[in-house]
Amino acid sequence: MEQVAVVTGANRGIGLEISKRLADLGFTVIFTARDEEKGRKAMNSLLKSGRKLVFFKLDVTDKTDGIRLSQFLEKEYGRVDVLFNNAAILPDENESAVSIDLSLVSKTFETNTVGAFRVAQSVISLMKKNNYGRIINISSGLGALSSMGGGYPAYRISKASLNAITKMLADELSHFNILVNSVDPGWVKTDMGGPNASKTAAQAVDNILWLAQLPDNGPSGKFFRNKEEALW
Repeated sequence: MEQVAVVTGANRGIGLEISKRLADLGFTVIFTARDEEKGRKAMNSLLKSGRKLVFFKLDVTDKTDGIRLSQFLEKEYGRVDVLFNNAAILPDENESAVSIDLSLVSKTFETNTVGAFRVAQSVISLMKKNNYGRIINISSGLGALSSMGGGYPAYRISKASLNAITKMLADELSHFNILVNSVDPGWVKTDMGGPNASKTAAQAVDNILWLAQLPDNGPSGKFFRNKEEALW
């Protein structure tokens, strides 16, 4: 049966690599991006024989976009099997928790946390209907409370909260064969991670993609790094 995967923030970096790899595995990939022109251009760079990618304009901070996504998936496919919540911003690299403008915290939280929550809610009803789903929240080691420190306050808070959402959804959806996990891709050479990062996007996705194909008895409500469970 055709499997459908949604990838948010698919037009660059990790999202682009996830989309390519899922398409190569035979998934129909709903390739989402906030900017339609950039998104379509990025998606078109992946198109080749055998790959199924469909563009959908999605701003994760827009409530109506979440509703449109749900309606689109219901009408066109009647299902969604996998969600990669990848869209995120990191606008506070040089900020301190002591002095950061809290409006920047709110802006980051709205995208990285509420946005991911919104998209998850938009696909859960279809996952329940088919008694199957895999939700992967792209988190960060900067959001781990076990190693929490200073710097990047808005980003850290947003990812720690995303991890909390992972735990809540995993618990509430455990009877519907919907597995929900967070994953830390590491420091990756992307627009966000910068050129000095230790991993390429391809290397990062090697340690992420397996979560899309977990068996029905697979882990849920966990935080992973390099294919191993990590401390929250």
